[in-house]
Amino acid sequence: MSDPSKLGLMSKVIHAGSEPDPLFGGVSVPIYQSSTFAFHSAEHGAALFAGEERGYIYTRLGNPTVRALEECLAILENGTSALATATGMAAITTALLGLLEQNTHLISTASVYGATRVVVEKEFSRFGISASFVDTSDLKNIEAHLRPETKLIFVETPANPTMALTDIQACAHWAKKNNCWLIVDNTFASPILQNPLNLGADIVLHSLTKFINGHSDVVGGVIITNDDKLYQRLRRVLVNFGGTMDPHQAWLVLRGVKTLALRVNKSQENAQRLAQFLKNHPLVNWVNYPGLESHPQFELARRQMRGPGSMLCFGLKGGFEAGRRFINSVRLCTLAVSLGGIETLIQHPASMTHAAVPREEREEAGITDDLIRLSVGCEDYADLEADLSQALEKACR
Repeated sequence: MSDPSKLGLMSKVIHAGSEPDPLFGGVSVPIYQSSTFAFHSAEHGAALFAGEERGYIYTRLGNPTVRALEECLAILENGTSALATATGMAAITTALLGLLEQNTHLISTASVYGATRVVVEKEFSRFGISASFVDTSDLKNIEAHLRPETKLIFVETPANPTMALTDIQACAHWAKKNNCWLIVDNTFASPILQNPLNLGADIVLHSLTKFINGHSDVVGGVIITNDDKLYQRLRRVLVNFGGTMDPHQAWLVLRGVKTLALRVNKSQENAQRLAQFLKNHPLVNWVNYPGLESHPQFELARRQMRGPGSMLCFGLKGGFEAGRRFINSVRLCTLAVSLGGIETLIQHPASMTHAAVPREEREEAGITDDLIRLSVGCEDYADLEADLSQALEKACR
């Protein structure tokens, strides 16, 4: 195949990293379910360990199936190198471990994925690393919390679960000016809708569990960069700490990638219509979705993303109790955490994904008790609207 990086997006997700098997011609990348790999000779083994030849030694250090996935995802994000990890949190912790040292400081989006915030505040703080969690949609907040020891800006955009957006290009400019790295968690947008490396980010992260795999049947993560020194630095941390991906896991994600563009486009279409439906519903108090003109960063979404995505949040008149009755009344939507699957998922962050974050910090980040998060799937739109309609009626009786 010619260089897959030059293909269109729909073609990339199908062909990137998926050359036919050279041994038997299999169209699907084989699962190399082997922990170790034989050397041709003692000299060959020595050359592999010395990095003088390319090849495989031991699956924690590298595996052909995992490598195919890494090549695919690097191409989709317009990066040069990728590291597949066992979970999304393994990707996040590897990046933080690789870049931060004792007595350094990071600035992060306040309404970041709950586990990201918890691991920084509860675990990294034990090693003298401090953090400021701020509303990064206003760059003045980054400037106000910058310190001489600040080494990293960590941005999630769209943010989980508030759907606030951060200007990646402006953040990248600010990071470079102040000798900081910029990491962007791109999970909510996926490579179909946003490419942070193109906008100046140093590293892009994904929870592969979400849109990229898309079938709610595997967990995984990935770190992508176009800086070889940064890649080698993070690879050493990943390999030594052992958070690498299993080959069968990688094969499942590769299978999911092939329908990524189709799934994202269909779920986004549903989300746009549902956001408008909810906005106009008399029992809904507010809706936050980047595809609505009422979203505070609507223009930024149009400039920075290729579409508003399929995640939205909203609050009901009647607050927390109405929300509780609502999510207990849905029939087609599935009450579950996670997101980005082919099915529609609904959850209450304050009592679920962000329950470990103190209430005061949640509210400062915009994660109010009435906030309901909806990950819109690929069902027929009419069925989704009917389900939300009947649940709303039951919730507000």
